[in-house]
Amino acid sequence: MDIDIQENYIAEKYPGILDTLLLDRTTKKNIFWATDSYSEHGDGFLNHDLITVEKITGENGMVIRPRALKSSEEQVARSKDKAEVFTPSWICNAQNNLVDNQWFGYEGAFNKETIDENGKHGWLVTEKVDFERAGKSWKEYVTDTRMEITCGEAPYLVSRYDTTTGEFIPVKNRIGLLDRKLRVICENAKDRDEWLDYAKKAYQNIYGYEWQGDNLILAREALFLTYIEYYQFYFGVDSKPNTLSLKKIADIISLNIWQMDGIKFVVPDSCHDEVEEITSLFDDPTEERRPCPGCACDDHTRHNGIYSVIRDWTVYEDYHTGKFGRKGCERSDQPFVNYVMHKNTI
Repeated sequence: MDIDIQENYIAEKYPGILDTLLLDRTTKKNIFWATDSYSEHGDGFLNHDLITVEKITGENGMVIRPRALKSSEEQVARSKDKAEVFTPSWICNAQNNLVDNQWFGYEGAFNKETIDENGKHGWLVTEKVDFERAGKSWKEYVTDTRMEITCGEAPYLVSRYDTTTGEFIPVKNRIGLLDRKLRVICENAKDRDEWLDYAKKAYQNIYGYEWQGDNLILAREALFLTYIEYYQFYFGVDSKPNTLSLKKIADIISLNIWQMDGIKFVVPDSCHDEVEEITSLFDDPTEERRPCPGCACDDHTRHNGIYSVIRDWTVYEDYHTGKFGRKGCERSDQPFVNYVMHKNTI
């Protein structure tokens, strides 16, 4: 199976979804390229240009490609420019297993790691995840929060393919943090309503951020298609989620997988010099330029850039109006830095 998610396919098959997946919920604009890798395409494809549907569909439908399908020269260049290094799926699995070993209190809840006679690493999935042994419920697991920092194409969240080899991974063998939540939903949900409800909660409790816009859209697209693939895995290959549920999942993805400088907690390159005009009685006005206070003293609470905003899903959601809120709380979107400093929820 081709691992490259075709933007033309998404645009044709799921109208409006690409618009949502390209939206930056902090700036209320689209995400931007944040890389010079596409400058050869000219205006509209430069570092600070916004990514629009038109720039990645139609004749531009093959512009964005997964790292595994990029040339070796481009892979090396991006690694030098932004320290972009992707992780083999077997390592993602081993590290995700360490997280779950702690949560379950025993090893191998989801799979057993293997090495064959040729030294190739892999894993064998368990027949069913045993929550009784852990003394916890599958619903607790689904609603427990996970996040992948500097997520790239999000191989720790969803493992549709190995990001280093390009090898496609069948649904039943996937090992991402979101894959695991969806797996236990498929194993335990008693009916359609429960599946849909907890699949939504699974997405609400998965986060990730990334600097480069092309990686971010690839990650968002992978999470979106993962929902459809698990839906068909549970309900049958001919089943199709309804438009409303797909729109809701796309909304959650655009809120939870966002573009951010992970050191400063702001939209990439949004910090700027501060300019003060100085006047006197005898001289012409002059300008004094000072660097961003946070950048100058390496204090992540004092940057003058645009602090990235994420959704607090613990608030009440009114499904009829689409509004969020709770008593004593006017907004459910808060700067990410606030969560790091005060809420400790991520």
